[in-house]
Amino acid sequence: MTANLHTDTEWETVIGLEVHVQLLTHSKIFSGCSTRFGAEPNSQACALDLGLPGTLPVLNKEALNMAIKFGLSTSSEISPLSVFSRKNYFYPDLPKGYQISQYDKPTIGKGFLDVEFKDSEDKLVKKRIGITRAHLEEDAGKSLHENFHNLSGIDLNRAGTPLLEIVSEPDIRSAKEAIAYLKKLHALVCYLGICDGNMQEGSFRCDANVSVRPKGSDKLGTRTETKNVNSFKFVEQAINHEVSRQIQLIESGGTVRQQTRLFDPVKQETRPMRDKEEANDYRYFPDPDLLPVMITPEHIERIKAIMPELPDAKCERFATQYGLTPYDAQTLTAEKAIADYFEQALKLMSKPEPKLMANWVMGELSAVLNKENLDITQSLLSPKAFAELVDRIVDNTISGKIAKVVFEHMWASKGTQSADEIIQAKGLKQVTDTGAIEKIVDDVIANNLDQFKELQSGKDKLFGFFVGQVMKLSKGQANPQQVNDILMAKIKQG
Repeated sequence: MTANLHTDTEWETVIGLEVHVQLLTHSKIFSGCSTRFGAEPNSQACALDLGLPGTLPVLNKEALNMAIKFGLSTSSEISPLSVFSRKNYFYPDLPKGYQISQYDKPTIGKGFLDVEFKDSEDKLVKKRIGITRAHLEEDAGKSLHENFHNLSGIDLNRAGTPLLEIVSEPDIRSAKEAIAYLKKLHALVCYLGICDGNMQEGSFRCDANVSVRPKGSDKLGTRTETKNVNSFKFVEQAINHEVSRQIQLIESGGTVRQQTRLFDPVKQETRPMRDKEEANDYRYFPDPDLLPVMITPEHIERIKAIMPELPDAKCERFATQYGLTPYDAQTLTAEKAIADYFEQALKLMSKPEPKLMANWVMGELSAVLNKENLDITQSLLSPKAFAELVDRIVDNTISGKIAKVVFEHMWASKGTQSADEIIQAKGLKQVTDTGAIEKIVDDVIANNLDQFKELQSGKDKLFGFFVGQVMKLSKGQANPQQVNDILMAKIKQG
């Protein structure tokens, strides 16, 4: 089965996403155990997490507050009364035999998220995607299959970690739209401070419900659910494969089965896991150990008063306050950590230059972080060190080209050497002495008289050649603007 997207224009894709957001609380949703990632297996699981008889769950208030924050950020309905239910199913990493979740009375009801993406014609499209609900629940444990001979291990450290499951309406029509929605949602929960967004650790993972139907039909096709995909790239590949698979299956006379499927990133294809369960299969009923949750208008107002600045608002502020282009503002605010780094570094500059700082954060810094697969929070250069480097371009100590050399040395030193120390040690200070630059220009002209006469006669393309020769002779240290000015004066002298 090919993983390429089917291009048949007679079919429409319908996608709904269920995103599991691991909430950034210090303790679990119903017990006092730590939620710290990476501890020894089963070292953070108490009697309640193990489902031992006689234990009683108590709701973590901070998890509830985080759900309310999300509801406010997505213009969602916040239920004044919500109920926790038992979702019954049997799996090795679910010791109680049921999961405490919310069913017909979730904390967060209908809302929406506005997204932007490029369509098939590379045009920017804005779309509102509905949110059906966002409900609180506990995470299950984890089955371990490595390093066990014909056995599986069970780690219950994750059991009871608070989750907010965010369910979208089936409004998404392509993998591109799905990724735009997921990235916007990822940025939002990180800005809110309710999730660390670490997809590798499972803090933000997605189930993709995919179906296809004939163009123009209002009847939904049979859907499949691809479970627990934990990267944007894999979600896109899984959706594209599933769309292609379903279309080819129907066109060949087969029928799509309602299934839960898994995505194989190596083969870039989905494979069946089990037939998809319906709600009645889980035998939901209200948890008798947990009282209904009542949320007052006053409590919502208290949460509203401590809401942080959200991505769209920050993007608009960056454009107006710093005079950045919409593209720059959007790029810098796509991740909270990048936006924070940019603002910290800008404020630490002697003479703040927002556009120059934006170029360097999005350019040199982002390039080296991508190359070394690092997050900006792992940058080897602090905002202060980065600000000092950009300052030296602004005050003409070094040119932009030399600044790239200085940056490389700073990064290689892992931030132990400042821009000033490297400039001094390497003799990289920019030449701004007019007389010295003019002498270099005269030498270049003398060595290229024929080309200079052509330049004077109107062959403007040679101007760049002469600037390049001057910069080469000065080892890149001549002030570029002064080189241009002196060279222009020489041309006009005749």
